[in-house]
Amino acid sequence: MDFERILYMGRELEASDIHMTAGQPLLIRQQGRLCEAPLQPSQEETEEMLYELLNEEQKEQLRRGSDVDFAFQTEDGNRHRINIFREQDHIAAAVRLLNSHIPTLAELHLPEKLYELASEPRGLILVTGPTGSGKSTTLAAMIDYINQREAVHILTIEDPVEYVYTRKRALIHQREAGRDTTDFASALRSALREDPDIILVGEMRDYETIQAALTAAETGHLVLSTLHTTGAAQTIDRIIDACPVGSKDQVRIQLSGVLKGVITQCLMPVAGSSGRIAATEILVGNDAVANLIREGKTHQIGNVMQSGGGLGMHTLNADLARLEAQGFITKETAFQYTNDRKELEQYF
Repeated sequence: MDFERILYMGRELEASDIHMTAGQPLLIRQQGRLCEAPLQPSQEETEEMLYELLNEEQKEQLRRGSDVDFAFQTEDGNRHRINIFREQDHIAAAVRLLNSHIPTLAELHLPEKLYELASEPRGLILVTGPTGSGKSTTLAAMIDYINQREAVHILTIEDPVEYVYTRKRALIHQREAGRDTTDFASALRSALREDPDIILVGEMRDYETIQAALTAAETGHLVLSTLHTTGAAQTIDRIIDACPVGSKDQVRIQLSGVLKGVITQCLMPVAGSSGRIAATEILVGNDAVANLIREGKTHQIGNVMQSGGGLGMHTLNADLARLEAQGFITKETAFQYTNDRKELEQYF
């Protein structure tokens, strides 16, 4: 049994992830749920397959107790994001199956507001949500939309590179943290000397990266990035909380000046289908939102989103109600993913 056979099996079964652990059953994630795979390699086969993926430097990294992140491409052109780690003296891997085709915003059934946000000349746009909620795919669709329309320089900093873009109108450079550059923060600082118009940062992980991204947005670039948060207001709080106490007020001022939008999303099963669809919450960085950020009143952002429909804003519950009305999801699914059940009942 070889590793590529496992990957092809996962794609045939429309899995989003594959979990391999030496000495345990092989699991796949279908429609957000884990189940046992029809192929079950032995402990020895699993160990052999995973170690064969690593070079000597990565094997040493694993022996030191560090995880190993990298992308893997099969002969059919499909890419996979792989994280290999150790647990209880065994080797294990989490494999994310990526699409070789970058879907359009329309194919993803995402709101029209994302076209406007992708057309912004400068500022900061954040796509947030839990792990596996489709953040990378949404960002890729936005980048490809820009690629089709504008002759600009797009620089991506990722860990690892997931979607690979084909040049259309834009010049695109994709840098991988750990291979092409040491880390996000240093790559962002270098980016300002590389004449980009648009910068995609895979994740705002720490204060250094946040500060570098805000500076890039302040200096006239459009910066797109992700955070693992489950709401627009929580996203603002997470950024502020990641900063040292003495820098929080300065970051609030910077963020209020550059924020163009926050898109929070979660993936849900489509009614009567094996597919999934994203429900979104959209915050647009207008004057009212900027004032709330500066004054530290992020708890009032939900009210702004509810009354900002004319600007393209909406809450998660509003989008859940829309998707249910259009037949994409059931009411049961909507209630499963809501963050405020009583409010969703009022929408229905």
